[in-house]
Amino acid sequence: MYADRFVTLLRDAVRFPGGALGLYVRMMSTAASPGAVILPLLEDDSVVLVEHYRHATRAWHWEAPRGMGAAGATGAESAARELAEELGTEATELLPLGSLHPDTGLIGDHVELYAARIRRTGALDTAEGIRRTLTVHWAAAEEMVASGIITCAFTVAVLTRARLAGLFGGGREKRDSRPEKDSGRTEKH
Repeated sequence: MYADRFVTLLRDAVRFPGGALGLYVRMMSTAASPGAVILPLLEDDSVVLVEHYRHATRAWHWEAPRGMGAAGATGAESAARELAEELGTEATELLPLGSLHPDTGLIGDHVELYAARIRRTGALDTAEGIRRTLTVHWAAAEEMVASGIITCAFTVAVLTRARLAGLFGGGREKRDSRPEKDSGRTEKH
């Protein structure tokens, strides 16, 4: 249906589960490489958020730095690029936190989540709509989620994954949290 250098919209002919024929619209990244969401961590248990203007919502949002993938780039390469572009810094350690499908009903792509240990921030990329940064203790960032100040789903996800990985508030017990292969049955617990 449509493509530009960022997104491709497809209209697929489908047979729905009930048997009806129809059309289904889905969106893909034109670059076909994973985007990255990065939670910058400072040594004092603080996280760095950016205040970013988003055209789609016509509003400012507190977010973790993020960006689309570039053709042929890995998620880690995209993460490093976004840290340099948005915060003028580089990671002393990049910690993978898994992948995320932002909207399984519409978007065919995934993003990769990372925590990045940084020493400081540098020059902000104000040309991309970043107004300022906010450095807060991780617990304050979680309170911003709980109170509705942070509404960006990517930021909620990367904060949650960092918490579950034991990066905040002490470690966690080691456990295998991988779900069993789906057998198509519904189990009651």
